[in-house]
Amino acid sequence: MKLFITGISTDVGKTIASAIIVEALEADYWKPIQAGDIDHSDSHKIKSLISNAKTEIHPNSYLLNTPVSPHISASIDGISIDLKQIEEPKSENHLVIEGAGGVFVPLNDTDCVIDLIQPDYKVIVVSRHYLGSINHTLLTIESLHNRKIAIGGIIFSGDENKATETIILNKTGIKFIGRIEQEPYFDQNVIKEYADRFRYELLNL
Repeated sequence: MKLFITGISTDVGKTIASAIIVEALEADYWKPIQAGDIDHSDSHKIKSLISNAKTEIHPNSYLLNTPVSPHISASIDGISIDLKQIEEPKSENHLVIEGAGGVFVPLNDTDCVIDLIQPDYKVIVVSRHYLGSINHTLLTIESLHNRKIAIGGIIFSGDENKATETIILNKTGIKFIGRIEQEPYFDQNVIKEYADRFRYELLNL
């Protein structure tokens, strides 16, 4: 199983969700494009948050220096992101692929994050509640449907908002995998608790 993790925006909890999914499935992890935080990248965070011995963390295809949109970060580094140079790592294990920001974050003059999603991937959407998040969530899901991309389900991140969650689930009909609460901190123990909680739903995608 190959799961592509995308958010409805930046800083919605995508990496924490990825860590939980990786731990639940003892899956491999790959972030094709990392922009900024080279010494404390999302790959580093995943490694520090998981506790299983099976996961392999694969190197980024592009490791960019500046924490801005990938197309700008690549330009600052004097390069251009070429999708043909992004090769999925070979693995017999489940693979969790983490995107960068939302689906229409630009990678270059023509391609966006959504163009990284391959036909054999299932997408998990991470949504966080804020003013405008319903619109952003529905637009993300509509865009994926428009491209005929399979959606595995949705994870809500942060404090519960029943009104928001109900309308999103009713309008889209997509599978609710679980909610990641607004925890005071995340460490290996907290990640493992969520992994145990989410495992059944993930295995049945």
